[in-house]
Amino acid sequence: MIRHLVLFKLNEGVEQDEPRVVAGAKAFAELGALVPEVATWECGWNISERPIAYDFAINSSVADPAALGRYAAHPAHQAVVAQWAEFATWVVADYPF
Repeated sequence: MIRHLVLFKLNEGVEQDEPRVVAGAKAFAELGALVPEVATWECGWNISERPIAYDFAINSSVADPAALGRYAAHPAHQAVVAQWAEFATWVVADYPF
């Protein structure tokens, strides 16, 4: 199994309650069920107020590196990534477990 972690930081001046951000979070909440390769899917807003904390996180898993590639290329994934690219930056970690 491969763990796929993504941490998002909203761009300067972007607020969590903006309609485009709300829509982006909703799209990610629904994404796991749309991509057959996804074995587990969790996402949500950070509750920590630590200065180094990111704003939104995805914790998911897929069977293997090939499944991760199919997930990344899936049109539903690409559409949500395009939404978030307008208002956030992110970091990714993929590791076997």
